[in-house]
Amino acid sequence: MTQVELAKLNKTSPQMRYVSKDEGMLLELLKTRIKEGKIVLIKNSKRKINPCAVGEGLRVKVNANVGTSKDSSSIDKELRKMDVAIKYGADAVMDLSTGGDIKKIRRLILKNSTVPVGTVPIYEIAIMAAKKRGHISRINPQDILEILEAQASEGVDFFTIHSGITQGVIERLKKQKRLISIVSRGGSFIAEWMIVNKKENPFYEYFDDILRIAKKYDVTLSLGDALRPGSIADATDRPQMQELITLGELADRARKNNVHVIIEGPGHVPLDQIEANIILQKRLCNNAPFYVLGPLVTDIAPGYDHITGAIGGALAAFYGADFLCYVTPSEHLRIPDEEDVKNGVIASRIAGHAADIAKRIPGALNWDKAMSELRVKRDWKGQIKKSIDPIKAAKYRKSSISINKDFCTMCSDYCSMKIMEQCFK
Repeated sequence: MTQVELAKLNKTSPQMRYVSKDEGMLLELLKTRIKEGKIVLIKNSKRKINPCAVGEGLRVKVNANVGTSKDSSSIDKELRKMDVAIKYGADAVMDLSTGGDIKKIRRLILKNSTVPVGTVPIYEIAIMAAKKRGHISRINPQDILEILEAQASEGVDFFTIHSGITQGVIERLKKQKRLISIVSRGGSFIAEWMIVNKKENPFYEYFDDILRIAKKYDVTLSLGDALRPGSIADATDRPQMQELITLGELADRARKNNVHVIIEGPGHVPLDQIEANIILQKRLCNNAPFYVLGPLVTDIAPGYDHITGAIGGALAAFYGADFLCYVTPSEHLRIPDEEDVKNGVIASRIAGHAADIAKRIPGALNWDKAMSELRVKRDWKGQIKKSIDPIKAAKYRKSSISINKDFCTMCSDYCSMKIMEQCFK
């Protein structure tokens, strides 16, 4: 049985008990929100890991993308990046491999990952069609269902499925004349297939078959936004909203079939439109958990997009986004390396934690209070240990010429905390 089925029968699973304790949420409230589709427990029934719980009233979670490309296909490199992501606190990882032996890397990631693993199945489907039949437009629906079944049986915990891009949405897109028509790689694969074959999106047409596979393995469906804006000038436009309406309808069908579902969101969004995007998603998708890429709040910062993404992520999470897909400094420029992965995870974790504090998520403020107590005592070792990146904090502290003193090089003898301590004595 899926976790949704168990919740509807008011039964308690070990996964529910784990999440209730870990998140400080009452078990009955957790089950109610799972039943209503407001919380999902991301974990394939075949995996022996703890679930990643995403949704209303829980800590904001962070996903890190790894995976090969045609120009960078080292499996060992991607496994190291996965280890870095998990070390620095990623709650889930996605394998976005498109180069080399993509089946082998997925299986190794599944074998070695201690957190849930997601994929975008259209990548393997499209690459297989191109290799076997010469072009991605030669995908057939059976390819889709066979690869979904194979990946689910291997243990993949969540799928990004681009089911919302329909022929109607493509017609809308042609009229809209965006700056960047489709920035989603998976979305572009499907759009090309639909345009060349003059047929409806098979991920939409065969959605009931996809639900059967997801239910069999308790795979969470992450309904991908093929029409997410790739420029802030395109944000919150008609194609994006038309697709979102369809995603809301598909989410309802998933819930009725006792399948966990989350909704993916933008993308590139200016600050003043982030709240509206969250409100629209929650309204149109009946409060399904919202999974956002960033969002990036400006397009001018290649090399610093972990910062633009963290700014948008903090606001989005505060307004109700539940799951942040990290953005690395190398976004738009190259495949990320280990340092990029680390910086991306930490930036998104800071954004999510800032939102958790503002939303008064149980226990969120405790971390900050503990750091403040250590700071006023000038307990440098304690501060380093408590920091989100102890290695970097220790490096900065070590570089201080006042390392053996009761203060740091910023204020030296004029440390405000030291002065007030002496005054109150």
